[in-house]
Amino acid sequence: MTEDKNKKRQAALSKLKNDPGMLTGLSRTVRLVLRLLGDSRVNFFLKLLPISTLVYLISPLDAVIPVVDDALIMGLGTYVFIELCPQDIVEEHRARLAGLESQGEAVKESTKVINGIFTESDEEKEE
Repeated sequence: MTEDKNKKRQAALSKLKNDPGMLTGLSRTVRLVLRLLGDSRVNFFLKLLPISTLVYLISPLDAVIPVVDDALIMGLGTYVFIELCPQDIVEEHRARLAGLESQGEAVKESTKVINGIFTESDEEKEE
């Protein structure tokens, strides 16, 4: 069963990397940015990048071709934000968005605890 699950994950991941489709890719990118904005492991100052591009989008300042420059700034800001975020965090959120890893599995893996018992030997007691 585990091998079957791994094969399904690999197939889904390769399909995702090859061609997610324009609308699916755009939707997934927006959700990825929102997840990264909500993640406390991402630097606060880095989070200002997508917020500032959104402010630019709604601001009345426009260049000669208003729609094109807004789209360019939004795309560039999103791309730079995702590239500057820690890649392990980005990959974790991408896997969750693709449905490859459930929220519970990620939490269990990141909070592993090793149980152990401490005992003193007679030599340590004498010192």
